[in-house]
Formats: sequence, C-alpha cells, structure tokens
Amino acid sequence: MSSTFLDSLDTPAPLVDLDRVERNLQRVAAYAREHGLRWRPHTKTHKTEELGAMQVAAGASGVTVATLLEAEVMAAVSDDVLLAYPPVGARKLARLMALPSRVRLTVALDSLEVLEGLARAARDAGRTVGVLVEVDLGMRRVGLRSPDEALALARAAASTSGVAFRGLTFYAGHIRVPQAELPAVMQSQSDAVATFVDALESAGLPPEVVSGGSTPTLWQSHTVKGLTEIRPGLNVLNDRNAAVIGACDWTECAYSVLATVVSTAVPGQVVIDAGAKALVKEEGLAPGYGVLLDRPEVVVKNLSEEHGLLDVSGTTWRPRIGERVRVVPNHVCVSVPQHARLHVVRGDTHVATWEVAARGW
Repeated sequence: MSSTFLDSLDTPAPLVDLDRVERNLQRVAAYAREHGLRWRPHTKTHKTEELGAMQVAAGASGVTVATLLEAEVMAAVSDDVLLAYPPVGARKLARLMALPSRVRLTVALDSLEVLEGLARAARDAGRTVGVLVEVDLGMRRVGLRSPDEALALARAAASTSGVAFRGLTFYAGHIRVPQAELPAVMQSQSDAVATFVDALESAGLPPEVVSGGSTPTLWQSHTVKGLTEIRPGLNVLNDRNAAVIGACDWTECAYSVLATVVSTAVPGQVVIDAGAKALVKEEGLAPGYGVLLDRPEVVVKNLSEEHGLLDVSGTTWRPRIGERVRVVPNHVCVSVPQHARLHVVRGDTHVATWEVAARGW
C-alpha cells in the first residue's frame, strides 16, 4: 500500500474505513425500519463518542453500554441509555445516578439484590430507572432460566419505587453459526422468548420491551416473535469472525490494524509488529488470529506480545522488511480498547482521529 498518511503512522495503528462504516450503518438502520424494530447498538465495540453520535444520527433509538465509563461517554450523544450489565456496589451506582437527568436510564439485571440496590440509589437520586429482566436462552452466562423466576423478578420491579419494569432482555452470544443454519436456530430462540413473554402477559405484566440480538443473528432478528429491539455491536465495524459465518461481507469489514513487516528470516513466515497487545490472542471461528485485509488467504498463525506471525507458506506473496499490511482481527471488540485512538480514513486519506474515550471501566 502507498499513502503519505499511512506511511507516517507509527505501527501498530488501528484504522477505521469511514466509507464502510457509513454503509454498515445504513444497512442496519434500513433493516430495523423494514421490520419495525428499534435499533439500540451496543457501543462496547467502538467505545468512541464520534461513532456513537453517528449511530444515533443514522436512526438508533438509543445506545447500549456494558460499563459505567461507556455510559458516561455515550450520555453525551444519546439521551436513552441501556446499561446491559448489573451495577453492583455503591461507587458504580453513584456514577450511574450522576448521569445527566435528561438521560432515560434502563438497566438489565437478573437478581433481587441488584434490583434493591438500584432502587435505593434511584430513590436517593430522585430519579426512576427502567428495569429489563435478563433471561438466559442458552448463553449460560447471566440471566434467569425459567419463566417463573423472570415473573417473580418482574413483579418485584413493578412494585418497587425508584424503578420501573420495562420488559425483558436476552443475549444469544452462543449462537455463531453460518447464516444458512440460522433459521432453525432462530425458531428455537423465538419459541423460548414466547414462553417468557406469555408468562408475563398472563400475569398482567406485558413487557413493553423485548430486547435481544447480536451481530451473528442480526439479519434474522425479525423472525423472533415478540422481539421489539435489537442490540448488535460489532456490525458497525465487523471482523473476521462475522465474515466467516456470513454475518457480513468481507467488503463490510471496516476495522483493521496497520502493521509493519519486521522479519522474514523463517521460511514460509513473515513477522509483523502487531502482536497480542494490538490484535488480542483470541481464537475465532477459523484457524489463526486474523487475516490480512487485502490478502485474506494470509493468516495470522500465532501471536506473542509484540510479534504477529503470518503464514505465507500457501502463497507466492513475499513482502519486504518495512512493508505495511492491514490485519483484520478475529474479534474487533477486544482489539479496539488496546488502542488509545482510532485513525479514520477514506481509502488511504486521513479524515479524523477518534479518541477511544470509553476504554477502561
């Protein structure tokens, strides 16, 4: 690649392709409108105020966050924030209640203990916080597993001052299958959601909100009966995992890490200066830890802290030392917060630099 700006960057350096970001935003906004779904993107992927503002401008009804720092940063660009993580502890609750009063707050939780702490903090702050009862549809991470448990917590939320019961939420992060296999899996999800919704409706607590979705399941979200809101995160930037299962086209991958070739001493291998501290050593849905943006057949076969090992044994490509490459990591959400700022480009032209303001907690 040749570019005065890219050549001027010290590496490793994260790059965001703004043309691809804008197309990704347009695509998901159009999908949500077509199917009558609210779009509440999860900002954990990018952690930047600028991209959060772009999502709201593109039609997002609000934003989703996982940390208090994300909530604090995104409150500057959205007046509707869902904290999809149970806030435990006085310090976290104080920070949550300190968000601007104009912000409509909702919290996802799965226990009476968190509900009671949240309600006390809200009453002390003179505000009402919405509650989504989190249910588990197979992720086995958080969430209540039976409709009876969900109903009991919903009743508690509906009868407790300081909070307001708003509905249900779930995250099907365990579903990462090729798009052709999704319909049958999504039918199972739809059936499971229905059991929780039916239990609430039968008890006189119909959920205003049924919030779910992920990037791997995004384009089949409309098949989940009763779903009102989708919360995809990484689809704004996409990554290798999303492309492997067909959740995005390769041309929709908008994030890459610019790296420099530093060694070609080992036959069949090229070493770059983007290691685990830039890409993150997370196994994905295909062998290796990432691939080159313009040569996806070249796989990052291994990572140490500051070294990335490219497998070039199956290609005739033999780069020179000093040559620049762009790596698409397996998982964008864990790569972005390794960097203090994102360099935004159109083609090879620099157009902006975004601080990753919400990295941290």
